[in-house]
Amino acid sequence: MRTSGRTRRTAVIAVAGLAACATLITGCSSDSKDSGGADGGKSSANEKITLHIGDFGSFGYDDKTGAKLFSEYHALHPNITIVEDNVSDSGAYWNSLKLHLTQNSGLDDIQAIEIGFVANATQPQYASKFLDFKTVKGFNAGDWLDYKEKEATTTDGKVIGVGTDVGPTAICYRKDLFQQAGLPTDRDAVAALWQGDWSKFVSVGQRFKAKAPAGVAFTDSASGLFNAVLASQTQQYTDDSGKLIYDTSTGVKTAWDLSAQAVQDGLTAKLQQFDANNTWSAAFKTNKFATLACPSWMIGQVSANSGPANKGKWDIAQPPQAGNWGGSFLAVPKSGKHVAEAAALAQWLTAAAQEVKVFQKFGNIPSNKAALSDPAVANTTNDYFPGTPVGKIFTATANDIKPAPIGPNDSLVKDTITQNGLLDMEQRGTSKAKAWSNVEAQVKDKVGE
Repeated sequence: MRTSGRTRRTAVIAVAGLAACATLITGCSSDSKDSGGADGGKSSANEKITLHIGDFGSFGYDDKTGAKLFSEYHALHPNITIVEDNVSDSGAYWNSLKLHLTQNSGLDDIQAIEIGFVANATQPQYASKFLDFKTVKGFNAGDWLDYKEKEATTTDGKVIGVGTDVGPTAICYRKDLFQQAGLPTDRDAVAALWQGDWSKFVSVGQRFKAKAPAGVAFTDSASGLFNAVLASQTQQYTDDSGKLIYDTSTGVKTAWDLSAQAVQDGLTAKLQQFDANNTWSAAFKTNKFATLACPSWMIGQVSANSGPANKGKWDIAQPPQAGNWGGSFLAVPKSGKHVAEAAALAQWLTAAAQEVKVFQKFGNIPSNKAALSDPAVANTTNDYFPGTPVGKIFTATANDIKPAPIGPNDSLVKDTITQNGLLDMEQRGTSKAKAWSNVEAQVKDKVGE
């Protein structure tokens, strides 16, 4: 599954703490938000300009908590200053961006697009407002993972965004709680328990429950399990033609059935990830669950929420099947005054050297092939997970991902299934059949299909 956006970026913002743009709806002030000038969006090399990047959560570029790429670029191009217009919630960000695209005003020089919304952005009414990177000197779609740039490609072959990160998924688990439940703790032995089949993961949960410490659930949430299972399926919400097929999709059925079984078997902690009351984040410290589906960006949440007292207790194992949960793109609106400079900056930020630096600082797995194969990425470790080959685990999964078609309504359906259907089962005791019936009714009401 691809996250709808809020999940991935909100997860990181809790760690990064970047400031939100105070003018989300009207647009942040910029010297380049007017319509493109007579220069065709290109400035002289000596002209002092400011390039604005609109994004959400943390992309790891900034000079305060990120990889200091903005100051590095300024040193290479003294005439260019970069300003980040950042918000925490990618859903709110996308709604604002749609408004600005429709009005063709108030746009930043570079606009980030989360994977959950890229299928919307490639629709003609929005894609026509973005630069086609295939027209940009030096662009090579083959620099990124094959499935990555395809996700940002329109039906007529235009590429509207360059790839930032991907979200290969693993399983984070508590070694001490596994030991108490009589399960192996070595990550290879743990991975072998569920290798190749998500139903084995649920079976391990049943074994865990039989001997689990009091008050500890096997996994945090049905929604997290659903997202991870669906991420590994080649048929998800939409078919190759763009038609919404969630109600007949084999991938959705697999993810729904296993997640519902986990609820019915009492294997989840009945939590909602990233809830506004912070109940989920607090549950890390109080040992409410022993596993959670762990896309690469989630390890920051594990360490931040679990706290110093639990350092070394968590480990990471390969998932039953490889899947992608997250990732974004950088796009350049054609209406900017400095389109050429913005395109050059977007390509530089997503080049191999820079994606390696972001990974080392933030853990965002590169989508650039050269970066992904760089030993600096593969050999990266994380102090919170002593001895765990974090880089090797996630890069191996990233290379095994089999992509699925993305549709413009995927995020809406995903939210309806996870935040309503599965959460209703967990917290309100709604039956599986009734919960699914409610999902179908709500999707029909919102989408009309």
